[in-house]
Amino acid sequence: MNDIFAMNRPALQDFLFSQGMKKFRADQILHYIYKEHVYDWDDMLLLPKSDRTLLKKELPLYVPAVVAKQISGDGNTVKLLLELIDGQTVETVLMKHDYGNSVCLSSQVGCAVNCAFCASAKNGFIRNLTVGEMVSQLLAFRKYVTADLHSIVLMGTGEPLLNYDNVLAFMRLIHEKETLYLGYRNMTLSTSGIVPAMDRFSSEGLPVNLAVSLHAPNDRIRRRIMPVAGTYALKDILAAADRCFKATGRRVTFEYILIRDVTCTPDCATQLVRLLAGKNILVKAIPVNDNYDVGLHRPEKKQIDDFCRYVKNHGVHITLRREMGSGIQAVRAQLRSKRRKERV
Repeated sequence: MNDIFAMNRPALQDFLFSQGMKKFRADQILHYIYKEHVYDWDDMLLLPKSDRTLLKKELPLYVPAVVAKQISGDGNTVKLLLELIDGQTVETVLMKHDYGNSVCLSSQVGCAVNCAFCASAKNGFIRNLTVGEMVSQLLAFRKYVTADLHSIVLMGTGEPLLNYDNVLAFMRLIHEKETLYLGYRNMTLSTSGIVPAMDRFSSEGLPVNLAVSLHAPNDRIRRRIMPVAGTYALKDILAAADRCFKATGRRVTFEYILIRDVTCTPDCATQLVRLLAGKNILVKAIPVNDNYDVGLHRPEKKQIDDFCRYVKNHGVHITLRREMGSGIQAVRAQLRSKRRKERV
């Protein structure tokens, strides 16, 4: 099926020409969708009625329906469970910051990486999202919540680098002037450390921010909580991150999950410093949400503070990630999992 949300200006022009329409209509259509937030062919009154009738048949405009919506108590986080055209669902989260609105996008339905602390893979990997489906998550927020968009982070359900071609095409598309015109520096791609894809990404030369899910100071602990660590060792991931920094000039962020008695111990703090000292990176520490099913628990506040203080005092730039949406199940895929259990 043709998907208009996956089309840039030249692709849309070619499609219109193939249907016997004027190419200049592409500019009008893209303006309606991306500048005026119009998602119904009947409302695009500058187009001839005959064109609108044909486009409704050959190029459907489908913005995902909202299956469930949650808003945090402070109103700064809005989470949508969106239903795609085939009935699959994905979660997308809008976070309001002082600098503007950021949307956290999913890149897959389900996830194959299967980290112990994440709900994304509990129901298995289903499929990759298409370029248009990733764009449609942004359009859903513009339709149902707000049109204001400052940045995007590919940190929702799925491993973006295992859907490489679609993710790169998506970022290139929303960067174009005729669409969202979003700067590459306002995009962040998160990965669990797929080394060959990280190198491929570096070769693209895009100044996109890279966030690597480190989550442990050594391979032994990392393999316990991240099965992907059995394929890619920390030394190889760090080397790939260095190559990415040299290629893009963008400082790499390492995400580090704080789990009581697992990754948030004095010994782990020492090992993390030894691993990262001297690198031009940023560590974002993330206290885990209690996951009693697999025995992972959030550290006490003092343990968190002591860990971060030690790492910072020993020369590694570390920040404690601002926690948003704590009252609305903001962990990846929890809303989707809840809905699935209710339906079962």
